[in-house]
Amino acid sequence: MNLGFIGLGHLGTPIAMNLLEQTGQLYVYNRTAAKMAILLEKGAIACSSVKELASLCDMVFTLVSDDAALNAITLNKDGIAANLKPGGIHVSISTIFPETAETLSQLHASHHQHYVASPVMGRPAAAAARKLNFLVSGDPVVVEKTKPYLFRGGAEAIWEFGEKVSDANVAKLCNNFLAVSVIESIAEAMQLAGKSGLDKQQWINMITNSLFNAPIYRTYSDVLLKEAYLPAHFYLRLGLKDVNLALQQAAKVQAPMPVGEQLKKQMDSCVAKGWGEYDWTAIALALK
Repeated sequence: MNLGFIGLGHLGTPIAMNLLEQTGQLYVYNRTAAKMAILLEKGAIACSSVKELASLCDMVFTLVSDDAALNAITLNKDGIAANLKPGGIHVSISTIFPETAETLSQLHASHHQHYVASPVMGRPAAAAARKLNFLVSGDPVVVEKTKPYLFRGGAEAIWEFGEKVSDANVAKLCNNFLAVSVIESIAEAMQLAGKSGLDKQQWINMITNSLFNAPIYRTYSDVLLKEAYLPAHFYLRLGLKDVNLALQQAAKVQAPMPVGEQLKKQMDSCVAKGWGEYDWTAIALALK
């Protein structure tokens, strides 16, 4: 089984490193070639193009920034679908619009290939610690073939959402909407506590060791207390992209999201002020 990985960003790199360490082989490609260096030092094999990598691999993992980037490496004559061997599997880890997953799945099927949606929950540190959560959907037989490699890539858990390939992407958008809602609510409550004279650290210690004793509250409250917005673990502009995708899906299925609309306004404001490359916790800056 020849494996390939495309997209070596903050999260893609540690997942690819896990795969390489666990399997002993990995073909890699990244638009910015310098980002491949750390993997090449560990024995990965560099490819000069998406076409080359796809033609060499039985299973290709992709983790790119958005729908446009995923389409760019999949749809054209030099892309994954046109060059992956029959029976090959494209495992998409990216957070994308659910309809895009359906389109790509149909394209791969026309080439006698398979597509599995496998968006991931977890920051780079979670990937390095092998504590990721993968959300998967697609053909159950193909999903079963994929799961051992997701565990090797750093999964602590794999959550299956059935045969409809877009369902894992819907779940991921719901998750990311909740995550940024938590960030915003912590930031607002922290500001209220501080401006009212409370010790913010003391208050955070209380909530994260009682009613809100959960990883998401502990992780993000620590970042917000330290105002550690750089370097980014997840860019604010990508968080905004995910909120926009959630609102787009909400409009499609007629599900009102008034909180989502407000989050979009906050994040649009942050990007307009030049904070798009900050961590998405920098949404708190809109409250200043």
